[in-house]
Amino acid sequence: MNRLRWFLLGATSLCAVAVAVGGVYVLGGHGFSAREQPSGVERWIARSARSAALPADASARTNPVPDTAEVLAEARAHWADHCAACHSNNGSGDAEMGKHMFPPAPDMRQADTQSLSDGELFFIIQNGIRLTGMPSWGSGTNHDKQDSWKLVRFIRRLPKLTAEEEQGMEALNPKSPEELKEEQEEREFLNGSQPHEHTQHQHH
Repeated sequence: MNRLRWFLLGATSLCAVAVAVGGVYVLGGHGFSAREQPSGVERWIARSARSAALPADASARTNPVPDTAEVLAEARAHWADHCAACHSNNGSGDAEMGKHMFPPAPDMRQADTQSLSDGELFFIIQNGIRLTGMPSWGSGTNHDKQDSWKLVRFIRRLPKLTAEEEQGMEALNPKSPEELKEEQEEREFLNGSQPHEHTQHQHH
């Protein structure tokens, strides 16, 4: 009961601070823009919200997936295809989508992420974090849970990721239609075929 009381008190305090900060912005005619960097208060609120979102037993969960080269290779490919759009290949968050979120995607190589336990990282991947850009990726299947535990292994690898590993991930990143078309034209050229000519469309 005491734990619930402290949780409710903390949640109420967070809401009060958020309302106060919002009031200052609105009354000052500042508005709410995702273009700006979060203030110190906003960063504190985000960290507190993340802590409040994690259940007490999450930190005690251990990773059942072995830390092997095969597991890391699978997780690296999964990250490049599913996670890099926001977090970038090296986990820095310096991706077009991630850096324009509010709050921006964190640098997952730093202590704020690396200090979390494996169980906490797993919970975040599976359940997401409300009021941030981090979605829930859990579907409830054992295969999906295994993939999430493998990603935890890769997150631990991020601070020591090599240039060769990053370069290999670039080929696995999702491609835009323009990039796919350019690659197709390059292949046709190398094979001796004439690339398809671009048709100019008139816009009325």
